[in-house]
Amino acid sequence: MPEAARIWSVAALVRAFTDTLSARFNPVEVKGEITNFTRASSGHCYFSLKDDGAQLRCAMFRRSAMLVDFDLHDGVMVQARAKVSVYEGRGDLQLVVDSLQAAGEGVWYEKFLQLKRELALLGLFDEARKRPLVAMPRAIGVVTSLGAAALHDVITALQRRVPHIPVVIAPAQVQGVGAAPSLIQALKSIQEVQGVDVVLMVRGGGSLEDLWAFNDKDLAHAVVQSRVPIVSGVGHETDITIVDLCADLRAPTPTAAAELCAQTRQTALETLDHMAQSLTGQLQAVLDAQGQALDWVQSRLGRPSALVAAHRVSTLHLQQRMQQSLSKRIQMLGQKSAAAQTALMRVVQSEAASKRQSQQQLGWRLHNLDPRLVLQRGYAWLTDEQNKPVTSVHQLSPQQELTVSLSDGEAGVRVLGLNAG
Repeated sequence: MPEAARIWSVAALVRAFTDTLSARFNPVEVKGEITNFTRASSGHCYFSLKDDGAQLRCAMFRRSAMLVDFDLHDGVMVQARAKVSVYEGRGDLQLVVDSLQAAGEGVWYEKFLQLKRELALLGLFDEARKRPLVAMPRAIGVVTSLGAAALHDVITALQRRVPHIPVVIAPAQVQGVGAAPSLIQALKSIQEVQGVDVVLMVRGGGSLEDLWAFNDKDLAHAVVQSRVPIVSGVGHETDITIVDLCADLRAPTPTAAAELCAQTRQTALETLDHMAQSLTGQLQAVLDAQGQALDWVQSRLGRPSALVAAHRVSTLHLQQRMQQSLSKRIQMLGQKSAAAQTALMRVVQSEAASKRQSQQQLGWRLHNLDPRLVLQRGYAWLTDEQNKPVTSVHQLSPQQELTVSLSDGEAGVRVLGLNAG
């Protein structure tokens, strides 16, 4: 009678597989590229090793992970020393890694480093060109896939923190062929929406290949040329993409990106309250200073009656000084006037004497020129019928009657003959 087939329990069968694999293969050394890397809060590391044909889940516990002397992340090519086992909770084949050695970078990671070096030389990662975020944006734009869990996380965070700010979503493909052009188009379209002051580019975690759309050169240039600041929240904290390096601000997760893009309403209200208190304090300080200055002026002024009396005394003193000055001025002008009058009289008298002397001299000269004095010396003065003086024989004619003026009278004569000399 044939022996009955053994009936295994699931747990017993899994343990049998584990014993068989352990006896046959352990330990093993496997070379592959890390993908889907995560580090738990306990310090344990979970990832997969893959090549072109297959991949294996791996677990590396904290005591072994602490001995790794290089950075673990997606895309790193490693050589692992491990034990083959089956994870009983899921029945999955896995490697429990005891140690890791770097075996060169993976193909995708090499491409990432090459593109990173190229864009760094172009200045796309320069911190100096990155812009600060608006403290209170009018609207927040989100570029991601409509079916992504990251979108739900972002919307939830924004509704919790800033429910008063509108959110505009630009759908885009975030993985696979055509993802990069889709992201570029979505980024361009959302910039045309009026009021959008910041844009979040987000997606959940994944392998380096899954996130490769965010390592596109054209997308990097589109991020740098964006009219509004860009906040990237791609993958987990350990995931670094080219978009993260180009963005104005990089957040470790999509939720963190939503929290960084705008301060909460409560924070804004607290800021306004603080500003109001500060302004009130400054205004009170100004009023106190003005009041103190007014008190000081009032103390300087004293009583108005005393001030008026002081001004009256000052005015009387000034009036007396003006009267004294005016009297002295009048006296000086009188003295100057008397002296001027005396000098004027002297000048007039001198001028009169000079005039009299000149008149006497002129009189003597006129006396000497008197024609009668000439006639007294034997000369005569002849005039014709028209009483015109005759000075030449050529003015005469025979029998012409003339008048002869002598020193003591006149006589009529007639020309008897002419003899020109």
